[in-house]
Amino acid sequence: MSQGRGFRGALRRVMGRAWLGFFGWKVEGPAPAVPKAVVVAYPHTSNWDFPFALAVAYYHGVDIRWLGKKQMFNAAFGWFFRWLGGVPVDRSKSTGLVDSVVETIRAYDELLVVVPPEGTRGQSGRWKSGFYWIAVKAEVPIVLSFLDYSRKVGGIGTTFVPTGDLDADFERIRDFYDGILGKFPEKQVPISLLDPAA
Repeated sequence: MSQGRGFRGALRRVMGRAWLGFFGWKVEGPAPAVPKAVVVAYPHTSNWDFPFALAVAYYHGVDIRWLGKKQMFNAAFGWFFRWLGGVPVDRSKSTGLVDSVVETIRAYDELLVVVPPEGTRGQSGRWKSGFYWIAVKAEVPIVLSFLDYSRKVGGIGTTFVPTGDLDADFERIRDFYDGILGKFPEKQVPISLLDPAA
């Protein structure tokens, strides 16, 4: 999936390559060749993760999207959040977050949406499975992306279609992220589920 036609795409590619080059980072793996997917971004231990993740996506010419409360996009800087890939989600609806994101994915022809897998650190310190069930319900693949600060490497890695067998697919996810370290490894959330039905 490409964001890359026209001035906007060209500007983003220049921005991404310049950012990564300045900090001495490299990119591994190809861009995902699917129009829609749930993107897992892990590990997340620092506010620096957001600009590095965007830079990796821009390097590939990939238009990743992230979820934000609808109210954010009604403010003065709503246009800027959209330019960075923000997608408003209305959490006031009776449907839960999973169903809201599924509806959002279905409304787009192309959408690679980043769904954080971690529960609130202060409450759980483990992953929630919402990202998985979003992919299952929306019938889209899961893309595993990463930032490995120990090697200064970021990438968009394995893409797979969830089988509906959470335990088996979760082992595959755990194996992929084995050995990948965030900026602050001591803050890294272990890859274990808070609640298989969450």
